Parts: sequence; structure tokens; C-alpha cells
Amino acid sequence: MGSAPDDSGDDGTSYAPLFGPGSQFHAFFNDPRWALAMVRATVLEAAHPQIGAALIDNSTFVAHPWRRLKNTFLSMQRMFGADEQVRLREAARLNRLHARLQGTGAGDRPYDALDPAVRAWVVATLFESAVTMCRLSGQPFEQQAMEQLYAEFRAFLAAMGDEAGHLPEALADFWPYFDQVVERELENTEAMRIILFKLFDHLPAPPVFSGFPTLWATGRALAGPVIGAITVASLPEPFRRKAGLPEIAGAQSVMQGAYLAAGLARFLPDGWIQSAGIVNLLATSPHSDDPRARTITALGDQMKRAGALLRLLAPLPTQPQPDPAGGAEARRSAQEFFAEVLDQTGDGYLDWPDLAAMAREIAGRLDLDEPEETRLYDAYAAWWRELQAALDADGDGRVSIDEYAAAVPALAGPALIRVAEVLFDVTDRDGNQHIDAAEHRALFQTAFHRDTTHSGGTYTRSAFINEFLSFMSGRLRTTPYDPLLAEA
Repeated sequence: MGSAPDDSGDDGTSYAPLFGPGSQFHAFFNDPRWALAMVRATVLEAAHPQIGAALIDNSTFVAHPWRRLKNTFLSMQRMFGADEQVRLREAARLNRLHARLQGTGAGDRPYDALDPAVRAWVVATLFESAVTMCRLSGQPFEQQAMEQLYAEFRAFLAAMGDEAGHLPEALADFWPYFDQVVERELENTEAMRIILFKLFDHLPAPPVFSGFPTLWATGRALAGPVIGAITVASLPEPFRRKAGLPEIAGAQSVMQGAYLAAGLARFLPDGWIQSAGIVNLLATSPHSDDPRARTITALGDQMKRAGALLRLLAPLPTQPQPDPAGGAEARRSAQEFFAEVLDQTGDGYLDWPDLAAMAREIAGRLDLDEPEETRLYDAYAAWWRELQAALDADGDGRVSIDEYAAAVPALAGPALIRVAEVLFDVTDRDGNQHIDAAEHRALFQTAFHRDTTHSGGTYTRSAFINEFLSFMSGRLRTTPYDPLLAEA
């Protein structure tokens, strides 16, 4: 079910491929309108009770939205690309990830990320939002193109191993199905409210722009409410009424103008709107060796020097300056470390979903196969059991910031050493008990040659484990681990 059908019929008629170049999805992949459509689709997904509960319990979209965006983008690239083996491998990875997302949400209602009806709804929101983005931007789909895109999304669902029948076979039957789910199943969930009313207002700066906090905060204060209003205005009217979402005067006009403007951006030079380049840039650490990141960092340094000159000419009260983000000796406070590194889901507590998110991020970066991925998850699970026993003083099944600060040395127990050992083993691809520069680069997905190697450009097992333990228990800011686990 994971393979794409032949692109020619028995009668010799040629059909557009379902994946890769020539497909409808591929044609839209770099379309700027996708930014608005993806936000809309995410809100519709989060309004489903099962998906909303899974997001609240397990997702890093609040604390690490840019990392989540990059991972989602990369996954869609793999699933809709032309390489069938890459698609099958990614589908297997997603299925393993979804198999770990089970639990009980609000009202003691269970959720299961492998529920085929729920996964069909995720695909449905993407397709319907793509159709909506074209309509709102004044360039509605022609029927044949819409049929083709729908076939591609059903093929995506089939590639995941689900019966495509969970989405209606005929496009004409899709619209009643969509309306029925909106009417009968969607709710004003906590996850949906966070996306609409909290995420945009508190969106952290992407890593590459972390050196411009004032500029980012100003832009976010202006753009956040606008993006939220545009998203609400674009949602199906029956759902807006059902969820009690506010009607903002002029929001419909602003929403249509935003889609029209995004549609016009398609006529910019191709190099300006390549989605892969934009997403990768936003998620790039300012201390990496990416030339674009170095340019932005240099610009930031120039701005700081200009600001220092202005302060000399017109002195202002001294403001505390943050420690250098990449300094190997820069220490975090316990509160900073808890919020930036341990609390991956951003709910104010440390529990298993936070450590599972760490394992998921590392496994994704390394593109681990099932046996190695399971070893990594098992090591993190053992660490959670150790932490829970040592730090959960009130027995509520999670660790608060106060409990963490009172017993922080317990972080560096035997189970954490085991996590470091598993990381070393999966990174040491050639099994020579050393991690060379290329293997280290593969682990962190960017070049971290500064301040990371101490002997001929390689890590021994003990050196690697000591640095990992130093980061996880000593609360040191480090060039390699901050982009991996701490940056948004």
C-alpha cells in the first residue's frame, strides 16, 4: 500500500504522479500560502478531542514551535517525495512515534495516535485547508487539479498503512464527511485555545534570531494578534459558532488580503520562497557554521555596537546582559535549565512526555532504525523512573521546579549515564569507540567544531559521556546541546 500507482493507465493514458515532481502537492510545496493554510489545518486538528489531548500531553509545539515546524516540514518532504524507500522508512518512523502516543485526556477520554479515523482527519484538514487557501486567494482549484490533490492525500494515508477508505473514495463524498466531523466531533479544546490565543502571543524567537529579543518581541506583539484573527476568520463558520470563537470586525477582509498577498508572493524569484531554505534558516543555531547564520550574527553584533555607541551619547540605566549563548562556561540557573531543557512540553513540569520528546528529537536527528530507536527510548524511560523516584517528593507522578531545584544532583544517576552510552553507540557508526567530526555533525545536524572536541577532532566514549552529563546535570550552556534540546 506504500507504493505509488503507475502513472499510466492500461489504455496508455498518462496520469500525474501521486508523489514527487509533477504531483499537485509538489507544485504547492513552496507556495507562501501554505504558511497560513498549515496554521489553519493545525487548529482544525487540535479541535479534535483525541488530537488535542495528545498535543497537550506530548507535544513540544508550545516550548519548541520552530523545531516542531522543521520536523513536520522534513517529514512531509519525505512522505511526498519521489523516493519510495524514503517514504516507506518515514512512514514506519511515524507509525512507531504514533504508537507511543496513547493516554487519557480531559474527561477521562482515551486517545490513540494510531486510530485510523483520527489520522484520516489530520490528512483531511491538510487537503481542505489547501483547497481553502486557493479559494481565499482568488485562485480556486480547477476540478481536475482538486481531484488529483485529493488522490495524493489518500495515497499518503495509504502509505502510512491505513486503509484509504477512512477518507471517502470520491471527492464529492469528502465534503459531507468533512462537515459531519466539524459538526459532531470538533470541540473548543485546550490545545486549540493555546494555538489561537497563547502560542502567537508568546511565540519564542526562532534560534537564528535569538540575538534580537527586543525586535522579535515588538514584531510578535504586532503580528501575533493579526495571525490569530486571520486564522479564526478562515475557519468554517459552523465551527466558529460552535466553539464560540470571537467575531472580530474587519477580520474577514484582513484574512482575504493576507491570502491574496501570500498568493502574489509566488511570483517572486524562486530562490526567495524556497520553503526548505526558509524553514532550515529559522531553525539554524546562530552559532553554527551556516553562512546565513553567520551573516545574521554579524549583523546583530553591528547592531549591539551601534546601541553601545548610542548609550555613550545618551546614557540609559544599565540593563543586565545575558550570558553568551555558546559559551562553554556560561551557567544557567536551575529555573532556566528546567524551563529551557527539561520541560520540553512547556507545561511547567517534568514528566515522561518531556523525556520522550528528547528521545524523539534525537532519534529523528539521527534517523534511527527501530532497534536503535527502541534502545534510546528504553534508556530515557529508565532515566524517568530514576528521576521520579528521586525527585517526585509529593508523589503526584511529575516533578515540579521546586522539587527539581531541591534535589538536582540526582539528575546524574546511573540511568542518565546509560542514556549517554546509548547516544554514543548510535553515533559511533563505524564502531571504533571514537566519534569523529563527521559522526558528531550527524548527531547534531549542524557543524559544532568549536568547543566540542578535545583530542584530534574526536571523542572517546568517556569524553562524550562526561560532556553529556555535564550538560544535563551541571547546567552548562554548550554549543552542541543547546540547539538540540534547548532552542525553540
